[in-house]
Amino acid sequence: MTKTANEWLSVESLDLEAQGVAHNAQGKVVFVEGALPGECVQVHVHRRKNNWEQATMTVLGRESTHRVQPLCPHFGLHPGACGGCKMQHLHVGAQVAVKQRVLEDALQHIGKLRPERVLRPIEGPAWGYRDRARLSVRHVVKKGGVLVGFHERKSSYVADMRTCKVLAPQVSALLLPLRELIASMRQCDRLPQIEVAVGNDRTALVLRHLEPLGDDDLDRLRDFAATHRVTWWLQPKGPESAHPLNPEQPPLEYCLPEFGIVMQFKPTDFTQVNSQINRSLVVQALRLLDPQPHERVIDWFCGLGNFTLPIATHAREVLGVEGSEALLVRSRENAQRNGLHAKTTFAARNLFEMTPQRLLADGATDKWLVDPPREGAIALIKSLVDVLAELPSAADWKPPKRIVYVSCNPATLARDAALLVHQGGYRCAAAGAVNMFPHTAHVESIALFERE
Repeated sequence: MTKTANEWLSVESLDLEAQGVAHNAQGKVVFVEGALPGECVQVHVHRRKNNWEQATMTVLGRESTHRVQPLCPHFGLHPGACGGCKMQHLHVGAQVAVKQRVLEDALQHIGKLRPERVLRPIEGPAWGYRDRARLSVRHVVKKGGVLVGFHERKSSYVADMRTCKVLAPQVSALLLPLRELIASMRQCDRLPQIEVAVGNDRTALVLRHLEPLGDDDLDRLRDFAATHRVTWWLQPKGPESAHPLNPEQPPLEYCLPEFGIVMQFKPTDFTQVNSQINRSLVVQALRLLDPQPHERVIDWFCGLGNFTLPIATHAREVLGVEGSEALLVRSRENAQRNGLHAKTTFAARNLFEMTPQRLLADGATDKWLVDPPREGAIALIKSLVDVLAELPSAADWKPPKRIVYVSCNPATLARDAALLVHQGGYRCAAAGAVNMFPHTAHVESIALFERE
């Protein structure tokens, strides 16, 4: 580890990892952990490359007006600090502004475009918002027993967490009781993970176990469930192996009251981490999409029907497409349960292997909702662009006149947007940030594309 001379660096911006970005006297870029834009800092460089250096702030000379005292005692740069959050030292309003800038920069530099309208960011509660989490479990003799929590900052070790300010309060309150529970079990060193999912009226805990559990350990789980009013699921292998400890326990539910919809889900199903922001996101997506009673819509990467079912309350017909047939079983059940089965159909398909021929086979649609994982929807967008290049030979097919794209990765959104705008003849009518994960560098966003 090499320490630089006591040079003062002026921090210009934040990068996608919430590191301050500065330039040293030689003009080399320096990424500074813990520094904020507008600050003047001295640093300790711990990694050097030809074009950049990575450093940690050691002295803060001029403090940003947006710097705040972190609420969580486990946040920071010190050894053992929790890596779950990266931006608690930055005012939450400034965090949103940073994420909006990240989105606009990605669209400009990667996509070579600017949205015609910048949407107001979607914001919500900054604390106690996290309804989903994957907690690591480790039996660490040197630390006196079992640890349950997120990983330490830039480490595979588990942080010594006793509370968490971003987890739902009832989940944060379980961290220490879970330590005691796991420590009391016979196979405490064979239980690597607990996945948490919060529904409307109950919390589910999914215990990953590498070997079958004995009757005594199962009894301990039942006692814990009764005491703390949670439900246990057991996961011996992959996510689809998860099953309730007590088969009679009711399913988890979340609501979209703006549309009169109740969704049931398994705790291992993908649902948004932040249920309050998800509600606002769905409302915004429907406002931008504006489905009409005569229109047919496709919801690509539909999951449980988070967007499919709200769209079906307005459109004539919705096709939901997802890669997992098992997940679509629950999508169909949710459509049936909400009285929307007559207006919805679902298809299982690998959307990362989409082709123009498959796209044509799905028939003409008026509008699309696209909500891909971090990898984006490149195969789908390329297929659309290829079909558009062949028009009007595909005379019975028409392209969607409006596409709402919900993204969890500004870079892949910008890449796909470039194809839509520069080759597909769409215009980026609007785009905005969604603060789904306050205090983290994760940027969610939503964009609207239109074509005459």
